[in-house]
Order: sequence, then structure tokens, then C-alpha cells
Amino acid sequence: MTRMRIALVAAAAAASLALAGCAGDGGGEAEESAEPAASFEAGTTMAELQEAGEITIGTKFDQPLFGLVGPSGEPEGFDVEIGKIIASELGIDEGNITWTETVSANREPFIEGGQVDLVVATYTINDERKKVISFAGPYYMAGQSILVLADNEDITSEDDLVGQPVCSVTGSTPAANLKELGAEVLETDTYSNCLEPLRSGKVVAVSTDNVILAGLAAQNEGEFKVVGEPFTEEPYGIGVQLDDTDFRMFINDVLEKAYEDGRYEEAWNSTAGTVLPFVEPPAVDRY
Repeated sequence: MTRMRIALVAAAAAASLALAGCAGDGGGEAEESAEPAASFEAGTTMAELQEAGEITIGTKFDQPLFGLVGPSGEPEGFDVEIGKIIASELGIDEGNITWTETVSANREPFIEGGQVDLVVATYTINDERKKVISFAGPYYMAGQSILVLADNEDITSEDDLVGQPVCSVTGSTPAANLKELGAEVLETDTYSNCLEPLRSGKVVAVSTDNVILAGLAAQNEGEFKVVGEPFTEEPYGIGVQLDDTDFRMFINDVLEKAYEDGRYEEAWNSTAGTVLPFVEPPAVDRY
């Protein structure tokens, strides 16, 4: 398979400028090289995106801590920061990223149809999804948990959801897990739309990944609480076209680089890390 070929352009340019400065007569400032730090084989997604100078990334718009449209009108959160890191490795400035809202039900169709170049949106890797798209990562390991009203003392684990009305999102792994568990699932398009049924008593709980629920609880302080221990493992991945192995491996390279140089931890601490403790990222799966 084709792998990213890191060019030594920056180093060569720096050396050249240093020599020019030594040889010059007055120590005038040399111009910085405008060449990209990496080059890619022609025809790859990376080369096409780099040449275009722009990228379209799908993410959630209603997920506090991971992907939420803030006062600026632009999404912010950990997933958004991961998307920016990937773009930067293509030489694309964050101002040239188009953010497209992807809810749980449309992530695969948007990737397949080319509406987005990749999706980073609290996106659990599973075998069923891998039949139609490919995943880079995982870059985070979440787990399904339970959100209830702050004064609810009756629900403490997933066992208490059996036969009970619980809200989750259409097309999500958590909704499928709840059905298998025996809960009565009220499905909606976004997790934020589960909060009013919880407030009104139409459902007794909302269930999805613990990090999403922690964000909802933090955003609505005093109203809700997360209970019980996570009862699944949800590896978050980055979705790309099914047969685009080169792009998938490039993103895996970027993730590993970000783990090592501190950008991953910095992205976490500035977003989800304001509520949740930092944990070491999982190893990427180069299947």
C-alpha cells in the first residue's frame, strides 16, 4: 500500500537559509519557505486535498466537549481538534475546513456519497459499519452509560433499564445495545433531543457513551447525573471511504504522531479534559 512520504523540505530550507545568512553581507532576513512539510503520491486523497487547500469534515454539532457549535457559530470540542490536527498535516489551515453536521444516522451515507472527506464524530468502530466504510484509529475508548434526573435514586445500572423507556439516537450503537438489553427505546435524531423527554418523564433515562452524557450533564448543571459504570467499550474512530486504505493509514500516522508530540493531550485538556480526566489513547488498529 502507498504510505505517506515525509519530505525533508523544511529541514533543507532551514539549512539553505542558514547558509545564505552566513554568506550574506548584512545579515538580512531570509524569506521563509512556503513549501508544504509533506508530499504525497499523485492520485491519493492526501495529494488531492493538499492541492485543493481545503477539506470537508463531518462532526456532531450538539455534543458538548466533543463537537458543539459554540457562540462563534463554529463547532468546538475534542473531535473538532482532532480534525484540525489531521488537516494541519495536509498543510490545510483550520480556516479552510468546512464543517458539516453529521448525526448518527447519516455518517456512513455522507462518507459513501462524498459529502465529506472524513467523519470524526464520537463514531464507534464496529464490524457492521466496516462493511461500508473504513476507520482510522481508534483515538479514544468510551463506554456506554446512563443519564438520569439528578434526584433519581432508582436507576443505578443497565439492569435497571430492562423494560423501561430509555432515549437514544437512531442509527447509533447505544440504541442497538439498549434493544438487545430489553429496554423500550425512544429514538430521536440527536442526544440533545433526548433531554426534554427525560425532563418530562416520558423516559427514565438517556443512554449513550459516557463522555457524551458527561458533556450533557455539565452543560445542564444540577439537572442530570451520570450513574453506574460503563457497560460497553466504544472505540471511537475516524470514518473514510471503504477502499481508501492510503488515507486511512495516513490518518493513523497522524494520530500516532499527535500522541507522541503532545498535540493529542493538548487537544483533550482544552476540551473534554475540562470535565473528564486524561487517559492514554488506545493503539491504532491497522487492519
